[in-house]
Amino acid sequence: MTKKVTYDADSISVLEGLEAVRKRPGMYIGSVSTKGLNHLIYEIVDNSVDEHLAGFCDTVRVTLEKNGSATIEDNGRGIPVGMHKKGVSAERVVFTTLHAGGKFDSSVYKTSGGLHGVGSSVVNALSAYLDIQISRDGAIHHDRYEKGNPVLKLEDGLLPILGKTRKTGTKINFLPDNTIFEKIRFKSEDIKSRLHETAYLNPGLTIIFEDFRGEEPEMITYHEEDGIIGFIKDLNKNKDKMHEPVYFKGESEDITVEVAFQYVNEFHENVLGFCNNIYNGEGGTHLTGFKTAFTSVMNQYARELGIIKEKDANFTGADIRNGMNAIVSIKHPAPRFEGQTKTKLDNQDASRAVGKITSEEIQRYFDKNLDDLRSVISCAEKAAKIRKTEEKAKTNLLSKPKFSFDSNGKLANCESRKPEACEIFIVEGDSAGGSAKTARNRHFQAILPIRGKILNVEKASIDKVLANAEIKTMINTFGCGFSEGYGNDFDITKLKYHKIIIMADADVDGSHICTLLLTLFYRFMPELIYEGHVYIAMPPLYKAMPSRGEEEYLYDDKALEKYRKKHKGPFTLQRYKGLGEMDAQQLWETTLNPETRILKLVEIEDARMASEVTEMLMGTEVPPRRAFIYDHAQDAELDI
Repeated sequence: MTKKVTYDADSISVLEGLEAVRKRPGMYIGSVSTKGLNHLIYEIVDNSVDEHLAGFCDTVRVTLEKNGSATIEDNGRGIPVGMHKKGVSAERVVFTTLHAGGKFDSSVYKTSGGLHGVGSSVVNALSAYLDIQISRDGAIHHDRYEKGNPVLKLEDGLLPILGKTRKTGTKINFLPDNTIFEKIRFKSEDIKSRLHETAYLNPGLTIIFEDFRGEEPEMITYHEEDGIIGFIKDLNKNKDKMHEPVYFKGESEDITVEVAFQYVNEFHENVLGFCNNIYNGEGGTHLTGFKTAFTSVMNQYARELGIIKEKDANFTGADIRNGMNAIVSIKHPAPRFEGQTKTKLDNQDASRAVGKITSEEIQRYFDKNLDDLRSVISCAEKAAKIRKTEEKAKTNLLSKPKFSFDSNGKLANCESRKPEACEIFIVEGDSAGGSAKTARNRHFQAILPIRGKILNVEKASIDKVLANAEIKTMINTFGCGFSEGYGNDFDITKLKYHKIIIMADADVDGSHICTLLLTLFYRFMPELIYEGHVYIAMPPLYKAMPSRGEEEYLYDDKALEKYRKKHKGPFTLQRYKGLGEMDAQQLWETTLNPETRILKLVEIEDARMASEVTEMLMGTEVPPRRAFIYDHAQDAELDI
């Protein structure tokens, strides 16, 4: 008998106040992983930077406290504490109401990173507690919240006063809620990188970082008087540079545009976009305007110099940006972002403004610096020749029927043809591949075995990458093509599996295979990572079998140590040297079953750091790789 379900007006739920944030945190901060956790700090820091942009703050202090909380303090004007028309202090409105803030009024903030009025209230909603002290109007005003709810009683709607002061500013201390986040330990390396970027983008701002969580306190002061020129020098510090950094600044349509770029002797482009100090990981209209204008002007120069003949086609944008490292930073009075985490800019006027200023300024520069112009065009010439060779290689290597999956016998495909329901496991070795094929759910799980370690694409030329059998197999399997950068011939809408899961042994060789695959995806299919399609399976290292009680899978040595401490009686321990040692049932229970498995989502929080670390770990220079591994061996982790 089928139970009748009533769907009427009473079925519609309305989440009041900050309840919506706690129910769906990913809508506001992107995820509940370490990336989302760090984002809480960035939301508060961005508010302090907005005070700096308005001309009222020159110092921000970010402290990671011993108890796991974070403190952000600035010397701005202090959040308003007077009576709001809602009948309570304006501060309480800011921290308890979505879409409440001072960024909606252009007379208060000409440009601002926090425009949706949700940053402070979202941090409050997702914190076990948030404590705030505001120095303003000669007094220190105090408020406190727990899980978004105020705990202090107001007198006549105004905040309690802790004492007198001549200073102004805001100090916020908060502890993330461990019932919402997967882990609540802030990742200091990512935070420091973000703060350093912010200092580069704001030459007049000093940012002090402190970390009291380790045995020895850490303190770093970021103050970059050279601005984004210093940023470019930092990006290229260990590279073979072809000219001095080029910098220009201008204003159009009430938008301030600032650009710095420099070419290096490499076959990669790295163009980073910022709007109102916010890093736009997926780019947007400001980068489109820059790239379009730069391409047009450089092709014009190439024709004037006779490098491109009348009958020949223009250089592509990718040709011209070959070897370019650039920072494009704009200040916009009313930016529109795709999503609260502001990963992509959507304003068409930004494209026009950046394009106009870029066209004018690079012509002014290159007219006076012909040697630099010839260096840039020589990079484009070299890239164009390689591109044409690659296009032939792609046609020859990827379009031949003998490389299709139905005939090569490697892929065990799934029955479903709905990409959003399908997942593919990339498994190393025939033994593990055989177990996985037996254990999987054939309806939605595909298995692609690969043999050994794939080519290290960081060291290889493009023709060698495309000639590699394992890489060709993956390109064809995924269905969305291949690119030498973000975009190009890659079409994410053609992806056949919305979960691409790397399943390697839990040992050194397995980690190396995983790193090689991630390098391939990051360099040549980056949208797979940016769109959240790449995962790493976490097979267990041990199986604990007690004489009494249930058996338990343990995923690392820390889990084993905890098990030893809590388990009093004798137990037998089985160590898995590889996935091939598990039978199909064990592999299903631990690694394939969506109900019981552990997957780690691969995320990129900081494009600059990701590129540098990839280059360091997978490139040709051994000493910096050895130093990095030595320094970071104990704190290596992945964000779930």
